[in-house]
Amino acid sequence: MQNPATIKDYFKNRRTIRRYTDRDVPQTLVESLISQAAHAPTTGNMQLYSVISSRSLEMRKALSPLHFNQPQVLNAPVVLTFCADFNRFSIWCENNDADPCYDNLQSFMAAAIDTVAFAQQFNTLAEMAGLGVCWLGTTTYNAPQIAELLNLPELVVPIITLTVGYPADNGIEVGRLPVEAIIHTEKYEPWTAQRITDIYSEKEAREDSQRFVTENGKQTLAQVFTDIRYPRANNEHFSEILSSFLKQSGFTK
Repeated sequence: MQNPATIKDYFKNRRTIRRYTDRDVPQTLVESLISQAAHAPTTGNMQLYSVISSRSLEMRKALSPLHFNQPQVLNAPVVLTFCADFNRFSIWCENNDADPCYDNLQSFMAAAIDTVAFAQQFNTLAEMAGLGVCWLGTTTYNAPQIAELLNLPELVVPIITLTVGYPADNGIEVGRLPVEAIIHTEKYEPWTAQRITDIYSEKEAREDSQRFVTENGKQTLAQVFTDIRYPRANNEHFSEILSSFLKQSGFTK
């Protein structure tokens, strides 16, 4: 086990990696990391997740447009789709004269939380093993198409995708909010508008943030998020798609 100083350095200095070398990632390594990641916290020890490993160029080409053609999907030797999975557990219940009752939103949330914890543990283990990882939050945007492509059955929903490979660069330091922006004591403390402005001031002053504002023809970094990256129309559109798919997959009625 790594000593505390090394672990602290890892978390402080970790970077998202979007470019990879041509070096293959052994399947045995992936399986070992998945086995270790499966010790992540889980709801009721049910392990409500599955992961689909995509290595072939054909499958990565098919997945790429579903992740808005982010280049790392094609560049990475391994693409892992982490799925909330109540299908396996429900069939196990039926096989043992138990009536599964997991076709509901609460059960989906439990499976989704399990999946995120599992995926994050894999992410950390993979980086500690010398691999580079990129976390794709685009998975739920096109969940129905991804589910069809990966042949996902009822009660299985894709949640997050990780591209995995050996790093071709060191990634980019993107900065994080200070701890005082995150932690509240005993109860949530509503902050004044000025306090929130102060908290985001360092992020806004970064050179890359200012470049985003200029490149997108906006006046503030906040406008880049609300008008360009995550606008209302897109949020509502993809919310409808996901809501419909949760019903189709059997989690909501």
